[in-house]
Amino acid sequence: MNLILLGAPGAGKGTQAKRLEERLGLPQVSTGDMLRAAVREGTRLGLEAKGFMDRGELVPDSVVIGVAVERIARPDAKNGFVLDGFPRTLPQARGLEEMTGGDSRGFVVFDFEVPRGELVRRLSGRRWCPACQSTFHLESDPPKRTGVCDVDGVALVQRHDDEESVIAERLREYDARTFPLIEHYRTRAQMVPIDGNRPKDVVFQELLGAVEVHA
Repeated sequence: MNLILLGAPGAGKGTQAKRLEERLGLPQVSTGDMLRAAVREGTRLGLEAKGFMDRGELVPDSVVIGVAVERIARPDAKNGFVLDGFPRTLPQARGLEEMTGGDSRGFVVFDFEVPRGELVRRLSGRRWCPACQSTFHLESDPPKRTGVCDVDGVALVQRHDDEESVIAERLREYDARTFPLIEHYRTRAQMVPIDGNRPKDVVFQELLGAVEVHA
């Protein structure tokens, strides 16, 4: 089973993808994780991607697709995968179709819908531990001690991507590059709209129900 989670930054894709991975036994595959792993392992594509990342530039679709091909070819993905943040563009979607046999009708595509104001609230309130990578939220999931990680006591920081000015640009980029994927998959896959502006457990149960229906 191949699942794709679409939605703007802050829509909850990563949280739900991790839960689906644990429940279904399918690996969560995200663009960020793929690229960081390729860079860490020093693969040819990873080194190519690193050059763009170090310059603060978007990694080209051709490189992202190549890294995705390598990741999906690993043994843990032989029975399917949960895609979180990939594909992000139409060329990446077409590349995904090619690497999986040229047919997207077997994909279940979840489109997470969340109001813009809520997206900004979620993203701007996130705080991150640079040591252990734990993530907190000032309102919905605050640390026990203000400004300090529960795990290792390291001072929490706000990542550059979660600053309000950057969030606005990320959402504009989503509208321009990723939103067209919804129309692309509407007639090419099993599309399931998801109201992401609800409690996490409610959203997760709806996802599981849809997986059973479309499996």
